[in-house]
Amino acid sequence: IMAMVHMQRAGHRPLVLVGAGTAMVGDPSGRTAMRQMLAQDTIAQNAQALRAQLQRYVLLEGDTGAIVVNNADWLLDLKYIDFLRDIGRYFSVNRMLTFEAYKQRLETGLSFIEFNYQLLQAYDFLVLCQRYGCVLQMGGDDQWGNMVAGVELIRRVANGEAFAMTFPLLTTASGQKMGKTAAG
Repeated sequence: IMAMVHMQRAGHRPLVLVGAGTAMVGDPSGRTAMRQMLAQDTIAQNAQALRAQLQRYVLLEGDTGAIVVNNADWLLDLKYIDFLRDIGRYFSVNRMLTFEAYKQRLETGLSFIEFNYQLLQAYDFLVLCQRYGCVLQMGGDDQWGNMVAGVELIRRVANGEAFAMTFPLLTTASGQKMGKTAAG
């Protein structure tokens, strides 16, 4: 959020992605167990609450205000077989398994639904690139593998150039990720 604030102050127009679609799956990054599956109405309420929180920091209105999009708008209506044929063919399972998030979870158990998360996040970046001209994705360093997958997908599908920028995560005194769903 603070990176978005700085980018907006420097004259850029942030594109804020609310992940109500990917929240239906759950990101395995930094997790030792599968996330609790939330009801769709709870996810929708969380998305609304996130928008209210963002308004405290990022200008959302006007010609220079951030654009807020929700990936549920394109992910929930995907036809799975078409998605696998059109998008899944660009992903190597061997390469995906080299990323730390998957390595860690293979030891404790990684569900098939979580294994799909990287494809969905990469697809989000492709959609944002095609619809809004977005060529830079920013996020926490635990998202590096997912972000690089999006950069590669844009290169392969759209013959475009895209970039990823990560930031160190906020952590607790013990070094654990301090995230939205972390205790404390």
